[in-house]
Amino acid sequence: MNIMLFHSTYGLGPAVRDAADRLRAAGHEVWTPDLFEGRTFGTVEEGMEFGDGIGKEELLKRAVLAAAPYSERGLVYAGFSLGASVAQTLALSDDKARGLLLLHGTSDIAPNASVDELPVQLHVAEPDPFETDDWLSAWYLQMGRAGADVEVYRYAGAGHLYTDPDLPDYDAQAAEATWRVALGFLDGLRTA
Repeated sequence: MNIMLFHSTYGLGPAVRDAADRLRAAGHEVWTPDLFEGRTFGTVEEGMEFGDGIGKEELLKRAVLAAAPYSERGLVYAGFSLGASVAQTLALSDDKARGLLLLHGTSDIAPNASVDELPVQLHVAEPDPFETDDWLSAWYLQMGRAGADVEVYRYAGAGHLYTDPDLPDYDAQAAEATWRVALGFLDGLRTA
């Protein structure tokens, strides 16, 4: 599969590069655009402040420009937290998208969003301060109405960005379970 993998608000750091390497080792072609143009951050607050300074529209523009040369191939959009939000927005507007893999995050869904049974898999902590139960329930229903085929996996007791070994949120067991399920999801898209 051709995968466009977007980083979290921490920036394009080692965890994203390691995830891309894991995906490549499984036979996928992976691109990791740097929406923060080389900046990385030690706290979520610093990253959010920087991202807010860039603005959502500019971040999406950068993401679209990064994906455009490859979108004809049929991309799987993927991302971590903020990157998941970006990936979701792009996948729902790309009629050639092959799938959507969301790690630790979701985004608002446009009322007119429409896809043709787009395979979507979400992995998120339970509870997650950024992805509350009420929000996820509404998100799930809206994705279904938009035509997506959604699977949601929750990881009790894990921190928000539990797949990043450099963060206090890290949960090795939840991270390995996530990657096992996610790689199976991507293998299924390859044969679909």
